Amino acid sequence: MNVQIRPAKTAAEIGLADLFASVRGSLPGGREVGAIRLDAFGRFATAGLPHARHEAWKYTDLRRLMRDAKPLAPRPDAGAKLRAGSAGALFAGLGLRRLVIVDGAFVPELSDLADIEAGVSIRSTASALAADEPILSQGSGAAALMNDTAVALNTALASDGVVISIAPEVVVERPIHLVFITTTDTPAATFTRSRLVVGEDARAVVIETHEGPDQSEYQVNAALDLVVGDGAKLDHVRMVSEGDAALHLSTLAAIVGVRASLREFSLVTGGAVVRNQLSLTLTGEGAVAGVNAASLLAGRQHVDTTLLVDHVAPGAQSRELFKAVVDDEARAAFQGKITVRPGAQQTDARMMARALLLSDDAVANCKPELEIFADDVQCGHGSTTGALDDELKFYLMARGIPGNEAEALLIRAFVGEVIDAIEREDLRDALSREMANWLARGE
Repeated sequence: MNVQIRPAKTAAEIGLADLFASVRGSLPGGREVGAIRLDAFGRFATAGLPHARHEAWKYTDLRRLMRDAKPLAPRPDAGAKLRAGSAGALFAGLGLRRLVIVDGAFVPELSDLADIEAGVSIRSTASALAADEPILSQGSGAAALMNDTAVALNTALASDGVVISIAPEVVVERPIHLVFITTTDTPAATFTRSRLVVGEDARAVVIETHEGPDQSEYQVNAALDLVVGDGAKLDHVRMVSEGDAALHLSTLAAIVGVRASLREFSLVTGGAVVRNQLSLTLTGEGAVAGVNAASLLAGRQHVDTTLLVDHVAPGAQSRELFKAVVDDEARAAFQGKITVRPGAQQTDARMMARALLLSDDAVANCKPELEIFADDVQCGHGSTTGALDDELKFYLMARGIPGNEAEALLIRAFVGEVIDAIEREDLRDALSREMANWLARGE
């Protein structure tokens, strides 16, 4: 007889069950959305929080790291909106269209909704859910993550976000800036679901930032569904600079169409525990996807980047480059998997992960994988982990550069490779300033 042993529920799992039971009736959505929520929470309740014995969460034991469940953040009041006024300051002055989400709620009065280009629609997720639109089930780009705990919790508890639709052939001249900020004085949780659809042959640049206060154990669970239509081009830049005690879970799920292009960039500098997971499905022939990411970690930060790239159609290309700079007792993890389906002949895919350890107690775990079911492909992956090159440092110091400045120059060169992949110079400059701020910490 087989006996299945289930571990006792943790305080966080019990708290999440109580939270869902208490807020379920007040979350936006009618009967159809309510059924989707109930099914999603049922999946979570069955699986529980993931732990190290779950392969996809091998390096991030959420069952251990998430000690409790926070209450939902209250709707932002005047004080919260005032504190959110300066959010996303790193990109101020770049002429971006700001869409501000405060404590999990879209705030129109803080957002730039004037003179929206013809063919561009912007509305809150809450309004779409209130109309019982199946926003929480749309976007099959998340299919590879449907049984994931973070996605299930987001689906069950998502209350707001932004829904953006760009009509075919529309060129969005002003980049769109999604500003997510947590302001609550007491630790709380936010669950946001956003969706971006870029029509055929359209063009857009979208920036997404997440930030919040230090010394507050707030929790963020954010998900973004992307649909990049045939021939469309989307550049998506994402920065996580959460507070030093925050737990941040994020999911990006994208579908890339025929001859479409998706360029993705991510920079993580903040948050106590961060899990970024990306699922890219290249469904169209000749699709192109590029993913570049960097994590700058210190103290006892834990950052996990998990990537799934699914080549479904022939002739598609993907490039992935991940870099981590890890200091003190911080821990970086990278898991990447490229799958090439039987019909995806002439796939060209490359993945590389590199980690730079700045202390003896820093840790980096890298696990790139290939799963190939076609025979006419060019695929490769690699991983390197090491310390700063002493010879290069000595070379710089021999030319009169102080030791700390020499180290900073080498780190800038290491991370600069991924930042330089961003097409817009103003965005590159802003992210370079963020890297400089990280390097200057503690001075």
